[in-house]
Amino acid sequence: MIDIGIAGLSVRHAGGDAALADVTLYIPAGQFCAVLGASGAGKSTLLRAVAGLVDADEGRILYDGRAPDRTLCRRIGLIPQDFALCGRASVAQNVMAVADIAPWRSFTGLYPLPERERVARLLAGLGLDEIHLARRADSLSGGQQQRVAIARALLHRPAVILADEPVASLDPATGEATLALLRNETLSLGASVLCSLHQPALARRFADRIIMLDAGRVVFDGTPAMLDSPVAPSRIQAVAR
Repeated sequence: MIDIGIAGLSVRHAGGDAALADVTLYIPAGQFCAVLGASGAGKSTLLRAVAGLVDADEGRILYDGRAPDRTLCRRIGLIPQDFALCGRASVAQNVMAVADIAPWRSFTGLYPLPERERVARLLAGLGLDEIHLARRADSLSGGQQQRVAIARALLHRPAVILADEPVASLDPATGEATLALLRNETLSLGASVLCSLHQPALARRFADRIIMLDAGRVVFDGTPAMLDSPVAPSRIQAVAR
């Protein structure tokens, strides 16, 4: 279990405008934290910075009070918006890409039984049956590819899950089932989760905590119930509906 500490994080675009401005957050281990905000608010930049894919101009990010190293990075499960799958590889090969197995197994497709069974369970929970395991990733629909990316992120039982719009390409029913699986995995693993969403209703239903960004700044940080509190600014309540 790993907690995430973000202190005074600022990231600027190439032109100098702020993508993130003085963001300070603490996400304890085991917390499911949803990040809301309009397009361009800084949600993806925040997740990419926490994943180490974007350099901070100011501030720092700590895992369990220390800077990330190679060992810590292996305990992060990343679900990117663009899926980052190898189109020519099979679904099984894409999901197994994060598994700690001998290279010859990846080359031959002879994966250990426990890993194969976990892949099948994850895909089944995401609405994909075993016949998809041998299919090329580029033969799948966008929604199916998104689910493969989610299974890949969860396979190695990460301590930190960073999910950037994980249900954006899914229909409402599949989106709810996917977030339910993500939530259940979070509970079983005790993982810290940062999950950006465009659907406030889903954030209210599945998140322990909601963070709202506007122009790169945190404008709300609290429980779903607090969004309806009279003390919450009306513009925040409007966005959260």
